[in-house]
Amino acid sequence: MFVTQILASKANTGVLTIDPQATIADAVAELGARKIGALVVSKDGRRAAGILSERDIVREMGRQGGAMMDRKVSELMTSDVQTCRPGDDAQEILTRMTAGRFRHMPVEEDGLLVGLISLGDVVKARLSEVSMEKDALEQMIGGHT
Repeated sequence: MFVTQILASKANTGVLTIDPQATIADAVAELGARKIGALVVSKDGRRAAGILSERDIVREMGRQGGAMMDRKVSELMTSDVQTCRPGDDAQEILTRMTAGRFRHMPVEEDGLLVGLISLGDVVKARLSEVSMEKDALEQMIGGHT
């Protein structure tokens, strides 16, 4: 299975972005309203400058408390963003996400954002793939083609 198939299976294929100069309070409001775990940080909505996740916010809140809500997204975002391409293999992406201990990965094509996948998206796709393989094997063993 490829990243493009994962994107096609998602209900919302757009990429939600937030401006680097927005406040953490703005980001928290957006994450809560959309019921999502991360936002891609982008000045133009087309190129990723970073990513801001719930983990980034919680970690900083543990250090600073509520005072950090007025800080800029650019101050807390992860700027070394791991990205993937639509043609990348889902198993490879799962391995990268697990090894890097992150749960969201922007999908880029020719340097432009085309989607965002989560660890949950990749696991769901992989489980679906394994289930289809299991069904095919059971049919072959049972003599049904």
